[in-house]
This record gives sequence, C-alpha cells and structure tokens, in this order.
Amino acid sequence: MKKKLLFNENGSDDISKRKLIGGDTTNLLNLNNTKYKWANGLYKVMQGNFWIPEVVPMLNDEKDYKNLTKEEKQAYDETLAFLIFLDSIQTINLPNIGDYITAPEVSVLIAIQTFQEAIHSKSYAHIVESVIPPAHRDKIYGYNMSDKVLLTRNKFIASIYQDFTDNPSEETFVKVIVANYILEGLYFYNGFNFFYSLSARNLMSNTADQIRYIQRDEQTHVALFIHMIKVLQTENPGLVNSSMVYEMFDEAVNMEIDWCNHILGDKILGITLKSSEQYTKYLANMRLNALGFRDLYEEPEFKVNPYKHLSSQAGEDSEVKANFFEARVTDYSRDNVIDKWEEI
Repeated sequence: MKKKLLFNENGSDDISKRKLIGGDTTNLLNLNNTKYKWANGLYKVMQGNFWIPEVVPMLNDEKDYKNLTKEEKQAYDETLAFLIFLDSIQTINLPNIGDYITAPEVSVLIAIQTFQEAIHSKSYAHIVESVIPPAHRDKIYGYNMSDKVLLTRNKFIASIYQDFTDNPSEETFVKVIVANYILEGLYFYNGFNFFYSLSARNLMSNTADQIRYIQRDEQTHVALFIHMIKVLQTENPGLVNSSMVYEMFDEAVNMEIDWCNHILGDKILGITLKSSEQYTKYLANMRLNALGFRDLYEEPEFKVNPYKHLSSQAGEDSEVKANFFEARVTDYSRDNVIDKWEEI
C-alpha cells in the first residue's frame, strides 16, 4: 500500500473509477464532482460545528472543583488526562490515514476532523488552566504515563496506529480504521458520562458545556468512520474481517471497563461497577449494529442504556436536539452556534 501522490498528473477524477483507497486520483479537490454523496452532507455539518473553547467561561467550575470529594477530584483529573490523550493521538494520526485516502471528498472530511481534534485539545487545555490549581496542572498530563491502567489503554490504540505507520498495508489500514471507530465511538463516553453526572448535580457545569461542544463533533466523527468502513466493505469485499472487528471491540471493551472500575468504581454518585459494564457493552453493541454486525454481548441487560437519564445533560432535551447516546449514522445534525440546529 503506497501513499497517494501529492499531485498525480496521470490520474483520473472520473467518479466511476473513484475508490476510498487504492484509487488513481489526481488529488485535486474538485468538490463539485463527488462519488460519495454522504460526504457532502457531512461536510456541511462539520463545517457548521466551528466553535472556540475560550468562549465558555470556567469561573463557576474553579469554585466547584474545590468542593469536590477526593474521589471526584481524582476522577475529574484522570478523565481529563485520558481525553487529552485521545484527541492528541487523533490530531497526530489522522493525517497518516489521509495520506492513503483517494477520494477527495473524504480527504476533506479527514482534514476537518484533524482540525476539530486540535480544537478539543485546546478545550482541555482551557479547562486545565481555568480549573486545576497551577501546582497540579503538569500532573494532569503526566497521568497518561504514570497511571499503569491508563498507559495500557493508551498503548492498545497507539500500537495499532504505529503498526499502520510502520507497515502500511490494506490489512493494517482496516485495523487502524476500526481502531479509530472504537476510539471515536466507545472510548470517550464513560468519561463524558462522568462529567454529565456532575453537571446533573449542579457541579462543574462549565466543563459539561465544553463537553457538549466536543460530543457534537465526535458524533460526526463516528458517522464518518461508519461510512468509511461501509465503503471498504463494499469496495473491498472480505477486507473487513468480522472476527477481527469483534476481537478488537471485545479487547477495547474490557480495557474500558477496567479503566472505569479503576477511576470511577463505586466511588462516584450515580456511577457503579455494574452500570459502567452495562453501558460499555450496550454502546459496543450499538456501534457494531451501525456497521451491520450482530450484538457482541447478547444478554438483555446490554441492550439497555443505564445512563438514559443523562441524555438531557448531553443536550437532547434542550438546544442540542440530536440524541447523543442513541445517535446513528443518519442522526448527526448541524448548527451555527449551539442553539439553532437543523436535521439533515
């Protein structure tokens, strides 16, 4: 598998010959001539999601943080640390994926996502600077190395990304795409739930505001990778191996549950060992179903969202009409600020 040329004068922009990977594109961004019509709608959504972290005031959270319990502070700090890692590695790795995408309309979406991941990193920096005492800020960033459970999780995704960078092939490409889908579709959400659970108790509401902006972006990232995986299934039959997908999801779910038990456990009001497992497996089933795969966890309890009551905190019942927890590929929405949404 070779990187596409920056400019391929002998290539073709004929959409009947266009492929997601392995195509022969000129690499000119002729966005009036697209094969994947879903990319046009998703572009409008992602374009309309522009936001600036600094517009969200954090003064109330600075006060609230001082009144959190010891366990809540630790969970707040380490959840931030993990989210910082996720968006950091996405910002760095997405261009590696983009080097092999031979559909211009999808290349543009990867570029927009890369920008959005950088904005998320700036959002976390804004939270840390505004809320965390100066003497403790460096420790937030250090948790990704010093906390062994967190480090194990980080290395799982990072090793898949690195393997593709070092050994680009169709097989490692599929794995890196599925790993991205797992990161975007599974890894953020127990952390988001933690912040929403605090907000439901009128604590750290400014952080929850930042997270709502971030989750709005993540919803489109999930949609992008669902589309990409489905295109790969159609254009490269047999390349997306179901056994590999299930194995990657199961390993990721187990790591997610271990991390939740380690950071949150039964120590946070509204979150338990049981609810963390139930939600993680419920979410994994939902993400697999979106790809056309059967449930990985077939017990009835894993077909129910234990955090449904937090949907209002994610914005479902206020200005943000898209249901964050139940979102499918057709459910993403766009808005100009955060109070005017349009379904597409």
